[in-house]
Amino acid sequence: MALTDHNISDSRPVIRQLDEGAINRIAAGEVVERPASAVKELVENALDAGASRIGIEIADGGKTLIRVTDDGCGIAPDDLTLALSRHATSKIDGTDLLNIQSFGFRGEALPSLGAVGRLTLTSRAPGHEAACLAVAGGEAGPVKPAALRAGTVVELRDLFYATPARLKFLRSDRAETQAITDVVKRLAMAEPAVAFTLRDTSGGGEGRVTFRADAESGDLFDALHRRLAHVMGRDFAGNALRIDATREGLRLYGYAALPTYSRGAAVAQYLFVNGRPVRDKMLTGALRAAYFDFLSRDRHPAAALFVDCDPTLVDVNVHPAKSEVRFRDPGIARGLIVSSLRHALAEAGHRAASTVSDAALGAMRPERAGARVYQMDRPGPQARAAAYRAQAPGFAEMQGAYSGQVVEAPVEQAPHRADETPPEALPLGAARGQVHENYIIAQTETGMVIVDQHAAHERLVYEKLKRQMAETGVAAQALLIPEIVELSEADCARLMAVAEDLARMGLTIEPFGGGALAVRETPALLGEVNAVGLLRDILDELDDQGETTLVQARLEAILSRVACHGSIRSGRRMRGEEMNALLREMEATPHSGQCNHGRPTYVELKLSDIERLFGRS
Repeated sequence: MALTDHNISDSRPVIRQLDEGAINRIAAGEVVERPASAVKELVENALDAGASRIGIEIADGGKTLIRVTDDGCGIAPDDLTLALSRHATSKIDGTDLLNIQSFGFRGEALPSLGAVGRLTLTSRAPGHEAACLAVAGGEAGPVKPAALRAGTVVELRDLFYATPARLKFLRSDRAETQAITDVVKRLAMAEPAVAFTLRDTSGGGEGRVTFRADAESGDLFDALHRRLAHVMGRDFAGNALRIDATREGLRLYGYAALPTYSRGAAVAQYLFVNGRPVRDKMLTGALRAAYFDFLSRDRHPAAALFVDCDPTLVDVNVHPAKSEVRFRDPGIARGLIVSSLRHALAEAGHRAASTVSDAALGAMRPERAGARVYQMDRPGPQARAAAYRAQAPGFAEMQGAYSGQVVEAPVEQAPHRADETPPEALPLGAARGQVHENYIIAQTETGMVIVDQHAAHERLVYEKLKRQMAETGVAAQALLIPEIVELSEADCARLMAVAEDLARMGLTIEPFGGGALAVRETPALLGEVNAVGLLRDILDELDDQGETTLVQARLEAILSRVACHGSIRSGRRMRGEEMNALLREMEATPHSGQCNHGRPTYVELKLSDIERLFGRS
């Protein structure tokens, strides 16, 4: 059987220039993945035009209608045709592609949308009359006069009608609407001073408003905090820590939630670079690394973080959708995020999320009775005070046998000095008792605190062990016979690039020629180590996150287990001074508001909330 010679052929492929319509449809496949992509491009154009109010209308998940209205600078009639040409833009002049200071800059969005849908662009610039231009399937019509007071209206109907195969890959109307809502919310977080309205007009008529955010005023952090409260919820805003730090030309600001306010998935993580929403693996890895010692692996932090820097320090032109970025020095950006978040978490001290108390109150709230209790049926303050005075003698007689305090009070109480702060005025208050030999009840000026003594002491011991390890270093155990691990040359090079970091954690590796490494020392805390498995796990983490904290995580997991076994056990009865000493140490120890697994160590109940439980308010 004769073999075919592929180098000799009578009919060679012909090289031809694609027509403009095909080029635009190919570009649309990269830029416009789904209706949410079209909304993103059009809203970003409105922001670049300096709009202060942006309205978005959609129908059927954006498949049949997307209309974006803004009050920006508008487009002159003579420029409408040019605006719908490929690579025509007012954002850059092409001389410096590294100094991008706008959302858009490629000039691809409008011609791409016009190539796959029916696009109508209506605009009015100051000093000009309003005009409109329609494009369907890449075919543009003439510029016509229009009625518009100011700004721009971009209407896109029947998305992907010119490329019907793309319609088969779209999801349900509900899923596409949710994706559009997510895009609008991200852009609304990036621009607190701009008002956004998203309206769903499916089925005809005026439709319904599904998202609305009015323009916020005030300084950067106040406006951002109010916008985040509106978009991410008041619970996030009430449990978020303010972040503001700079390092070598990069500024990080925004809000990050307490560890006890965590989510079951990474759905509340919003990252921005120079105001642009991004989904960057390096940035999300840095966020996860900042919390990895405070959350279990099945919990995820919530945060809205903004990185601002000189545009020349970051490349935003690495992805058609501009959703990925590349920093000139990613180590600085990652270090800034990790150190800033850890510093903010340490400053939060023993603070725990308020949602923990809300959940506790919800669990204790009794079922409402069928009969309504009217305000007139409740005794007034004077009547209640008189009733309490009348009952006082009876309670005084009963205290000896029926006291709620389950531990014996000291026989002699130390006299309280006038210059000392009374225990009730301290954040965690004064211990009043212990129930079920595990929960400390403390009284504060504004309510009460319930502390899980085992979880709290576990965190205190853990933090102490970590400090000791940081001060004395990680003890390394030299192997009698170095273990040789065979790897590829590329894997060896990646491991040797982080060899110094591994050595600080007690893992010493050296090149052994070719594609092999010699493991000479391992962390003593880990005991007997499977060197091959450990190095391969480190390589997997380097592939996934670009850095490794595996050895440190394993060491701290062991410290956590040691702390668990060395802490006050459940079932141990504590004296009053021991309970108060535990409360004071919690107040002085960072991260004591959650245990080693991210669960809260205490619940605080306000007196007003307790009174509502008993119908006193």
